[in-house]
Amino acid sequence: MGKSVRCYHHCQLKEGGGAEGEEEKRCWIPEERWLVIDRKVYDISRFHRRHPGGSRVISHYAGQDATDPFIAFHLDKTLVKKYMNPLLIGELAPDQPSFEPSKNKKLVEDFRELRATVEKMGLLKPNRTFFLLHLCHILVLDVAAWLTIWYFGSSTVPFIFSALLLGTVQAQAGWLQHDFGHLSVFSESKWNHWVHKFVIGHLKGAPASWWNHLHFQHHAKPNCFRKDPDVNMHPLFFALGKKLSVELGEQKKKFMPYNHQHKYFFIIGPPALVPLYFQWYIFYFVVQRKQWVDLAWMLTFYIRFFLTYLPLLGVKGILGLHLLVRFIESNWFVWITQMNHIPMHIDYDKNVDWFSTQLQATCNVRQSLFNDWFSGHLNFQIEHHLFPTMPRHNYWKVAPLVKSLCAKHGIEYHCKPLLTAFADIVYSLKDSGELWLDAYLHK
Repeated sequence: MGKSVRCYHHCQLKEGGGAEGEEEKRCWIPEERWLVIDRKVYDISRFHRRHPGGSRVISHYAGQDATDPFIAFHLDKTLVKKYMNPLLIGELAPDQPSFEPSKNKKLVEDFRELRATVEKMGLLKPNRTFFLLHLCHILVLDVAAWLTIWYFGSSTVPFIFSALLLGTVQAQAGWLQHDFGHLSVFSESKWNHWVHKFVIGHLKGAPASWWNHLHFQHHAKPNCFRKDPDVNMHPLFFALGKKLSVELGEQKKKFMPYNHQHKYFFIIGPPALVPLYFQWYIFYFVVQRKQWVDLAWMLTFYIRFFLTYLPLLGVKGILGLHLLVRFIESNWFVWITQMNHIPMHIDYDKNVDWFSTQLQATCNVRQSLFNDWFSGHLNFQIEHHLFPTMPRHNYWKVAPLVKSLCAKHGIEYHCKPLLTAFADIVYSLKDSGELWLDAYLHK
């Protein structure tokens, strides 16, 4: 929307002592960012830079109603609202509706009823034993990887087996840090934040601030170009989504041979993302933003890794092991995280309701014990996006309720087998590449 924004319904506010016309004019002042929560209008023009969840995620809702995402992302809403009071500048005028024209009023009301039902059922309450056992199984695999090389030596078979174990550790620790990052384990945000830094920093060697910066934006506006960082690979590396691909072709832009992107995805996608990009960018991120606590946690991972494996493998061996582990982790991470989103609708932000926003950008993979473990329960991507703070062990319980709401409103609930989900990534890239080529040549 740019830096000059106005609240929806033309910012017609009800505020003591102020004329509605004067309030409307203020909305056009450059740099001003307003949003609406429960009909109250908040000026986040300066606050957005101090927003704990990141400046961009809250700015993505400038000029829009943010009631449902506010409820979805925050645990202690009463406490948060106390900090919001200084930002309050008025309310929507009485003649203004509570729902924007671009949103389905009945669907919004039904989803809020569903949210209330979820809270009454206790589905937002975590089972800490579940997460403790998950952490223990990660630590056991980590120790087993070291014992494998210590006992059997560094020949090819134990070396590869140890790398597979460590790759599993990295993938599973990735799912666990995801739980803490989403405030899904403890009832108090601060405990989630502290343990999140340990898991992602010490167990994975990555910064919590970097994950928060990217991931909360993704959840706020999934598959919305220029708002979801996960689709920023368009258009530099890939042409994503039907509409965006055609638009790119009509503009005669060609940064890559997109009609072959379903092939080079296997080269620059799963194998390369972590070892060739994330691995190095995260250090730039923490230094550039002066996130020294995160950097300290990251260094504890590398210090521990080198101290435990250097005596067994030497410098070349440990570097080779580290690269192989990141390669395994990268393939695991990319296939799992992209199967739920790349095949789905990708477009600019249309400011539709929360339920529709999440359903059009996500899909599920069939439940099984293996799929649950292998994907960190992200096979329930729909439920996770609708209720981002819900502990993952409860996704299966809310899924039937979500399906019923979809059926009531004629919204397709996408769920597929695991291998089909993987294949759909490639098929969707092939389709969007062909759409780009046709538009590039003929439109």
